[in-house]
Amino acid sequence: MILQNITIYTDGACSGNPGPGGWAALLMHESRRKQLSGGASRTTNNRMELTAALEALRHLRTPCKVRLHTDSAYLANAFNQNWLRGWQRNGWKTAGKKPVENRDLWEALLAESARHRITWIKVKGHADNEFNNLADAAAVAAMQEYKRPQDSEA
Repeated sequence: MILQNITIYTDGACSGNPGPGGWAALLMHESRRKQLSGGASRTTNNRMELTAALEALRHLRTPCKVRLHTDSAYLANAFNQNWLRGWQRNGWKTAGKKPVENRDLWEALLAESARHRITWIKVKGHADNEFNNLADAAAVAAMQEYKRPQDSEA
């Protein structure tokens, strides 16, 4: 089976942590692009980063070869440095014996990532990467929909 090559850029944004947040993903295949976004009224930046990757992977109908770019060290390191394997081995506890935060999203990400061949790529945020900047702008725009009027007066 030949896998399609998909490039994904994801980002999450939060105003306050926790606070209103947004996420976005830019999916690219050959000359086609698709942007996804969403948010929540009370969330954290890490949850939005994970949600962006999760929703992007859920959007892929068939198994793909994916290059997923993120400016979240939390997300990239969990896969690239085998944090997830260690957390699972420790009963979803950190090295400090505390429950792993965002376990629901990590488990969903593990399930989705099992369908694909993914290379997790950490990029520098708020730098000169055009696609990361597009994902960032879309995440911030999505977050705005979840801000209450009094949030912007602070």
